[in-house]
Amino acid sequence: MSTTNLSSFQKTTITYPESDGLPMANNTEQFHLLTTIEGNLEILFADDSQVFVAGDLLWYPVEGDNKIRMAPDVMVALGRPKGRRGSYLQWLEEGIAPQVVFEILSPGNRKQEMAEKFAFYDQYGVEEYYLYDPTRGRLLGWLRDEQSALAPIEKMNNWRSPRLGIRFVLKGLELELYYPDGSRFLTFVELSQRLEQAENRALEALMEIDEAESRAEQAESRAEQAESRAEQAEQRRLAEVAARLEAEARVKALEERLRASGLL
Repeated sequence: MSTTNLSSFQKTTITYPESDGLPMANNTEQFHLLTTIEGNLEILFADDSQVFVAGDLLWYPVEGDNKIRMAPDVMVALGRPKGRRGSYLQWLEEGIAPQVVFEILSPGNRKQEMAEKFAFYDQYGVEEYYLYDPTRGRLLGWLRDEQSALAPIEKMNNWRSPRLGIRFVLKGLELELYYPDGSRFLTFVELSQRLEQAENRALEALMEIDEAESRAEQAESRAEQAESRAEQAEQRRLAEVAARLEAEARVKALEERLRASGLL
């Protein structure tokens, strides 16, 4: 077997694990933020079939090397179709790297680990990198500059993502994200409550419509009854007029007979 064929054989037998054995999140707060960001980004791009959003998905940028990998807390790949993936194999994604990544810092993250993450994102083409520390209420961001390197964003509060259009707002220690239309990213509990409120309002509106239709039917019925009574009254009036005219005619005929008999 030639060296070329051996290399090709070795390349085809490389597997790319779908899990790195690490937990998705180290605490409930990190998990809550991760799922809120990922879920709302899914909503934001729900109508765009060419935006792929994922949370804690292993990204392999180099074909043939399964050691070079990273699992961003949340990543967005613009220009890639939605769909199930066990991992993000960049060479099967037309060479497109995720343009935007988010990391939520937890007490267990070490400085060396975060430095390695930054170096990975810087080397493999991330355009926007956002790092939030919920414990300290610290938000950092980097944007790829003209020298094709990730450069720090000086002011993150009220920053708007060039790629996503979303806005970052720090309120005390809390991070809030806003859609391009100005509405706030909601948690799943808040979304459920909003849905329930909307359903209740829709139900109330339907009940109001039903009540209005019932009142209209009752009014129509009363109008029909009034019209019927009016017709009956008119028929009685006409009958009375006819009876009076008939009585007057009989009296007149009687008077004429009495005159003819010389009694009048």
